[in-house]
Amino acid sequence: MPFIPHTEEDVREMLSAIGVKQIDDLFDEIPETLRARGLTEVPEGLSEMAVSRLMAERAKQDSRTLCFAGAGAYEHHIPAAVWEITTRGEFYSAYTPYQAEASQGTLQLLYEYQTMMASLTGMDVSNASLYDGASALAEAILMAVRANRKAKSKRILIPRTVHPSYRKVAHTIVRNQGIILEELDFDLKGGHIDPVSLPAEPGDFVAIVIPQPNFFGVLEDVDALTDWAHQHSALVIAVTNPLSLAVLTPPGEWGATGADIACGDGQPLGIPLSSGGPYFGFMCCRQDFVRQMPGRIIGRTTDLDGKPGFALTLQAREQHIRRSKATSNICTNQGLLVTAATIHMAMMGPAGLEKAASASHVQTMELLGKFKNVPGTTQLFNRPLFHEVVIRFDLPVEEVMCALSAQGIVGGVMLEEDYPELNNCLLICATETKTEADLDTYVDNLQRIAARL
Repeated sequence: MPFIPHTEEDVREMLSAIGVKQIDDLFDEIPETLRARGLTEVPEGLSEMAVSRLMAERAKQDSRTLCFAGAGAYEHHIPAAVWEITTRGEFYSAYTPYQAEASQGTLQLLYEYQTMMASLTGMDVSNASLYDGASALAEAILMAVRANRKAKSKRILIPRTVHPSYRKVAHTIVRNQGIILEELDFDLKGGHIDPVSLPAEPGDFVAIVIPQPNFFGVLEDVDALTDWAHQHSALVIAVTNPLSLAVLTPPGEWGATGADIACGDGQPLGIPLSSGGPYFGFMCCRQDFVRQMPGRIIGRTTDLDGKPGFALTLQAREQHIRRSKATSNICTNQGLLVTAATIHMAMMGPAGLEKAASASHVQTMELLGKFKNVPGTTQLFNRPLFHEVVIRFDLPVEEVMCALSAQGIVGGVMLEEDYPELNNCLLICATETKTEADLDTYVDNLQRIAARL
């Protein structure tokens, strides 16, 4: 139904009926100092022609850059068909299936997404997505506290090699629930959590978070860390890059019995870089903990006529059950992005995902080899890596980044703000989208910048 605003006469009649002179009188309990003085930062309205010109000028500012930044947001090739299909009306305008069983297409897609993610992570079950990787980690921590009834404390061991933003978001969400996040420092030579450094008697704790690959792109010793946690009756929360699982051991196979919960951000699966999002979080777990999982789970069944169908199996959220029994207040999922990820995985297939992951690793190693020709640069960590590497510069790295930016190159991500001990260090990423010429362009510009600075 179109929106039909009240006329001024309608407003006067309503105010007269309740004995009020003006609308502002309805808000007289709000102190004058707190009232807004208008939208001072919003310019006056423009004509269609002026808006079109303004947007065209701003679009020109978005010149295409050569991007070597990663840190949780990765530039991968996305087949054109992925978003052509995703933005069809059937998917693009579909929302939460309140009459779930009438939305068989949406439920089937989510069921297939869950099946793919469970297969990719080696876990028993997947939910139908979360908001993003950071909030997925926070939900996984809350889930672990509910699930591990043997633990008397609410201590979570979380390495500093976990994405800094993930750690900040998790702390914000769980800190007021009495949950303590204890950070584990990393080995300065390997850039990883050395299992030998872990205490033999860590005391009572709920779970340990294990990133793979970690924020530095380094591969953790996941088998040893998983077994150590389980020996102390703690759960294991895996934070993974889903594309890496096409070539790395999945969390469900870590150590003797596998991780208990796996989560992360699904951005590498068909989601383009778009000024900070939106992305989607994924979560998988062992069957033992399925009733503690937040969000929705779609199941496959048969109807009275024996025909296959899909239904919402579990949805332990506040809208459906008593608040005290809810596992989370999550009230939706990132349905459109999950749609794109499902189509992307279906089109790429296991072989395509493996090829993309392998090519990304190869390109990063190629770039690392070319850095040997750049004076004043050294690889910081000596551990195996996936498709990101930390490089230390003898030059002020901020000046290097500015000089690269002037040449249309995003040189990486500076680490000093979150890791003061890693001053003048860049986290650099190369994916399958980079060519030999791209790598040479980056290195050639670095050589010129180093000679000038």
